[in-house]
Amino acid sequence: MNFDPVYDRLRADRSKEGSATLDAYLSHKHDKLLAKLLQPDTYRKKSSLAIVDGFAVEITDAQASILRSAKEVRVVEKNQELA
Repeated sequence: MNFDPVYDRLRADRSKEGSATLDAYLSHKHDKLLAKLLQPDTYRKKSSLAIVDGFAVEITDAQASILRSAKEVRVVEKNQELA
């Protein structure tokens, strides 16, 4: 995702409560973006990633193109399986 001052502020709080607040904020933010851009029940969000303000989602190539063109999205990458 692109620069978000709220994310930066929340990420600076390294307490347990701060971490939970950041996780909840990002999950909601990512859910809202996906709901705005994609049709319901056509994708499956797997996780939100607090370390990079990103998320993992199962989508089609056409949906990936839609996300790539969104002003809020910095980059879309195909999943790389870890060994």
